[in-house]
Amino acid sequence: MTGPDTKKRETREGRRIKIDGEYFTVLAEEASRVLAHGEPFVIVDIKKEKLVVKEGELFLYSDIEGNVAPEDTSGLGLYLQDTRFLKTFNMTLFGSSPVLLSSTADRGYMSQIELTNADFMMPDGMVVPQETINIRRIRVVNGRLFELVRIKNYNHFPVDISLEIEFDSDFADMFEVRGTRRTKYGTRLAPKVTRDSILLAYLGLDDILRKTYIRMETPPAAIEGTTATFRFRLAPRERSVVKFDIEPVLPTTSSSGSVSFNRAIGDMRKSYEQWFAGTTRIETDNELFTAVLQSSQRDLRMLATETQFGFFLSAGVPWFVTPFGRDTIITCLQIMMLDTHPAVETSNVFTQLQGKTVDPWRDEEPGKIFHEIRRGELANIRAIPHTPYFGSADSTALYLIMISEIVRWTGDLKIAQQITAPINQALEWLDRFGDADGDGFIEYETKSRRGLVNQGWKDSGNSVVHADGRLAEAPIALAEVQAYAYLAKRRMSELFALMGDGRRAAEVSAQANALKKRFNEAFWMPDEGYYAMALDKDKQQVRTITSNPAHGFWTGIIDDDKSGRVAGRLLMPDMFSGWGIRTMSKASLNYNPMSYHNGSVWPHDNAIIIRGLKKYGFTEAANRISSGLFEAALHYDYYRLPELFCGFTKRAITRPVNYPVACSPQAWASGAIFMILQAMLGIEADAPSDTVYVNSPSLPGWLRETDIRDLRIGGSRLSLKFRRDGDVTSFVVTEKDGPVRIIMTE
Repeated sequence: MTGPDTKKRETREGRRIKIDGEYFTVLAEEASRVLAHGEPFVIVDIKKEKLVVKEGELFLYSDIEGNVAPEDTSGLGLYLQDTRFLKTFNMTLFGSSPVLLSSTADRGYMSQIELTNADFMMPDGMVVPQETINIRRIRVVNGRLFELVRIKNYNHFPVDISLEIEFDSDFADMFEVRGTRRTKYGTRLAPKVTRDSILLAYLGLDDILRKTYIRMETPPAAIEGTTATFRFRLAPRERSVVKFDIEPVLPTTSSSGSVSFNRAIGDMRKSYEQWFAGTTRIETDNELFTAVLQSSQRDLRMLATETQFGFFLSAGVPWFVTPFGRDTIITCLQIMMLDTHPAVETSNVFTQLQGKTVDPWRDEEPGKIFHEIRRGELANIRAIPHTPYFGSADSTALYLIMISEIVRWTGDLKIAQQITAPINQALEWLDRFGDADGDGFIEYETKSRRGLVNQGWKDSGNSVVHADGRLAEAPIALAEVQAYAYLAKRRMSELFALMGDGRRAAEVSAQANALKKRFNEAFWMPDEGYYAMALDKDKQQVRTITSNPAHGFWTGIIDDDKSGRVAGRLLMPDMFSGWGIRTMSKASLNYNPMSYHNGSVWPHDNAIIIRGLKKYGFTEAANRISSGLFEAALHYDYYRLPELFCGFTKRAITRPVNYPVACSPQAWASGAIFMILQAMLGIEADAPSDTVYVNSPSLPGWLRETDIRDLRIGGSRLSLKFRRDGDVTSFVVTEKDGPVRIIMTE
């Protein structure tokens, strides 16, 4: 994948280069390296909060003051399509940083930052006292980044203001930002500066010209280098406004045209309102829980992304604003009760990108569903295999489950009938490539030299580890992957029956039953009363106690006679932190509460477990874990559950401990609260038979009433009101439009 042809490339200082009819000056190689490539990604002080604003594929990741400092090494910047288009975006007042008063980006597409001054001296020697100048930064993302800076003088005398804003870009690839080392770079081009604009540009090794336009609606007094300085005198109580916008440009992007700041905000506000209006409305008597739900829904809208492939929910900001196999699918499964459209759109995208050939570089195989797509320079020159990369053992089974859930909620059998071939190809992948050794289990073994060593959802290199500390060797069969495959085959059996293919339905059902039997024989550890995390290359159990097997509750693969011991094990102190279930037992040799996968707490992981526990009748356990996660959410800005947090025990601390570089928002963390609520209410859809099942609803002690309005099942709409009296939760139908019937089950 390359960009437009270039006629001539010069790399000597002072020489010009013509690209698509436009002339640029090439920076010296030494200057290019210094400007374009700083220190690699590092963990910074986690107490330093960040601000994120995003719309579509464009997002700004800044510090809480709204800045991206020149010396920052934590990955801050303005990004589009896996490229950092700004690495410096820093505002000062007379050369010093203003003092932060407050900062928020709760709307997702917009942030507002209130700042004031420290004492400073004007050129005439007069001292301006601290906290007498207010600086308000409002920014919105809508096609480009719009910023308005309002400065107001609260002194009783006029004040001369000098406001400086520094811009720069390294056009670094996202993988480079996160630490991937490079030996070859493209051509860094000298900035082009006019009276009211700055143009930064880079010609990549993929022959794509990337540009960052900074346009000043308010002309600056001067632009020196790439720093714009605005100077003005403010009378007492007078205010002045500085406006500018920043637009990343690729050959494949189109300009957002002449859009005003106010129009950009208005359009985004309307878009969010339409998103909410098209979904199920949920209200509860617990204002904080309702706030968590609403915050999560705003974040889901923020993560909604339209690309050349189609619509999907990005996995998370800042590191995964991209189609991401299992994360996107699981998010869609979590929010089916809220909105089915993301799942329908995702199924279209993922079907188009389904594996078609055997390609070891990308770990691709026919019928397989991809893991991750990237579109930056490193992907375009094939330095990384993410075009897309298929290193995921579970995405294919999850894809099949998603198709079945779409039919269950919409009743539209045509959706499945139109993709019968891709469905059969995915099933064939499970049986052939997924089970390469024919033992009946889905295993993975990385073939790509740049691929993931581990290919389940815990994909860090040290996440599949024996109890004695040895890393498990591939091929590896993960417990949760077998569980997903079991549910996928059960659901495909139902789907084939609906489509009138009884023979295929019986065949796939028999395969599912056989897998369940094999799983409970091979993975069960009688002495632990729990299941092994995985089987290694020698078919030996990986006996470390982890959360992975507990996903089996959701899929139904766990034998009933074993379920009580497994549920009890999850609530023991080594697994349940008080905030949620840990990814690894505290008693394990490799436990680390600050690790990514070996002792942390992941909301999506807990939501899947909660949903499954409820299905098996372990309502008290499900509500206890739900309560821990709800309490955790209340400690985060905007009541936003992050991708993960550390696994420290609740009684030892007063709030959950942040994981240093977690995505926030993160799609399956945002979707988790809706899956948890669905578990509490016990709602299951069967749109083909115009039926909604309500299975033993049980609201926890902190929730007394829940209203579900405009719930869509097939062609019907339904509103339900749930109420808890003591330990008993009941419901009434408050509105019904269509033939849907409601059946209460135990």
